[in-house]
Amino acid sequence: MKNLILWEYLKEMKSPKFRWVDLSYELSAETPHWFGFQPLGSRILLDFDKTPVKVFEYTFPGQYGTHVDIPAHFDPKGRTQEKILVDEFAYPLCVIDKSEAVKTNPDYALTIEDIKEWEAVYGMIPENAFVAFRSDWYKRGADLDNRDSEGRQHYPGWKIEAVKWLVEERKVGAIGHETSDTDPPALEEQVPYKAEKYILYQDKFQIELMKNLDKVPPVGAIIFCTFPSLKGGTGFPARCFAVCPEYK
Repeated sequence: MKNLILWEYLKEMKSPKFRWVDLSYELSAETPHWFGFQPLGSRILLDFDKTPVKVFEYTFPGQYGTHVDIPAHFDPKGRTQEKILVDEFAYPLCVIDKSEAVKTNPDYALTIEDIKEWEAVYGMIPENAFVAFRSDWYKRGADLDNRDSEGRQHYPGWKIEAVKWLVEERKVGAIGHETSDTDPPALEEQVPYKAEKYILYQDKFQIELMKNLDKVPPVGAIIFCTFPSLKGGTGFPARCFAVCPEYK
């Protein structure tokens, strides 16, 4: 029956031919997060010693752990969380790997030339794709800020020209990265949050503090980015995952 075709697709996607990859950190007080925020807090509201259920109350900032930044995070007139449509949760995933460059230069900023070199190998980035910058930065564990002896941070990010090119020339749907900010600190010393402000002002969202991008192929995967429909929300922890053909 034609109305069962999606079930057949799902059955195929859950077969050994495909891999499901979690791209998000688990949530806890130890979860990597922006240095200016307190760790996640929790307290028990109900417990088994008095009730048949256990319930926790959690406190955390919206931009905590792997999280989505909604346009209204920077744009006062931008969409808030409940206005993001559910069909914006799924995208073709393109992963640009510059992890080797980051090993020798932690301040590395992804460029238009990097994107064009990627396209020369894998083809043109499709419209409404999710483009992720793979740096393997998540492998550092808790030391994501990478501060020097003077307390300055050193981690990779995007050049604003690269983000603009993706939006204007490739009409991407969203971007993501493994660090806690879009802009590398070395560039933020000149103009703070320049690339992040730009992408959110284009009515796009982004995902920060991703992980496991080294476990998905450069092309061919589908990414799902899910988060609550929080009224007035500007960001929230996200559960992102990719489905891709099994590969070596």
